[in-house]
Amino acid sequence: MIAVRDHQDKAAFAALFAHFAPRIKGFLMKAGSDAGTAEDCAQDVMATVWRKAGQFDPTRASVATWIFTIARNRRIDIARRDRRPEPEDLPWGNEDEPDQADVYEAAQDNKRLAEALADLPEKQRLLVQRAFYGDLSHSEIAAETGLPLGTIKSRIRLALDRLRQKMS
Repeated sequence: MIAVRDHQDKAAFAALFAHFAPRIKGFLMKAGSDAGTAEDCAQDVMATVWRKAGQFDPTRASVATWIFTIARNRRIDIARRDRRPEPEDLPWGNEDEPDQADVYEAAQDNKRLAEALADLPEKQRLLVQRAFYGDLSHSEIAAETGLPLGTIKSRIRLALDRLRQKMS
């Protein structure tokens, strides 16, 4: 492994491959993989060993431990991928119309929020609008306005408290 790590020695890698690939395949099959998947995964693990040989540190783990850890992680990745559910069938076409009472209530809430925003002091209102409507982070607002980050956070927090009070 040291020759592979330090000199990209292909002959040393071939010896590593011949020794570990069948063992990795057996390990994966014992863990429940079918022969084809285990073979593909073993090939992938050994390719990873070649690519990441520079990360091998003999003071942290033996060669076998390092390689089998890569194999174990790859097996977990494959299991997660295989268990990933298919997307649900999305209904297309006519959807139920929303309840008119809910539509009216949402419109009233929007109107109250607009009025509450208008009642905020201008310095607070502008920062809230940049944060929520402009989708800017506090740091981005600070960079745009030149205001200290703490000032921006304080003004937004005060504005949100006022909005909460008005909306409740």
